[in-house]
Amino acid sequence: MTLQTHSVDHELIEAAAHVARTRCRGDNHTMAAAARARDGRIVTAVNASHFTGGPCAELVLIGTAAAQGAYELDTIVAVGDRDRGVVPPCGRCRQVLLDYFPALTVIVGDEDRVRTVRITDLLPESYVWADHHRTPTQRNSV
Repeated sequence: MTLQTHSVDHELIEAAAHVARTRCRGDNHTMAAAARARDGRIVTAVNASHFTGGPCAELVLIGTAAAQGAYELDTIVAVGDRDRGVVPPCGRCRQVLLDYFPALTVIVGDEDRVRTVRITDLLPESYVWADHHRTPTQRNSV
């Protein structure tokens, strides 16, 4: 599999790293995420870790962005606390991000090898929920 890379949004990485340094305190909040909205805004969030699971920073970010009126996201990155750097999304987050934003790009990689790839490259041969769940109105119009 060949990943198509895109330019890296270093401002986005720094925004997530800043939130990880200043807002992630203790075991409840260990990851920060930042996304660039289609209108250029940067939205940030932290995870809510809990022994029952809890949402990852990327999933909290989706709700935070919607609460701020940012419904279209172009690029996302997650950064770990304690200077752990960029952390790729887990499998659940990859699927949710794909379902919400099929054209999204994701920043992944180590410090000196950071790159931006399409969400579809992180989840090849994927099942996109929206492609298979039409509303009753859509089913009747086919």
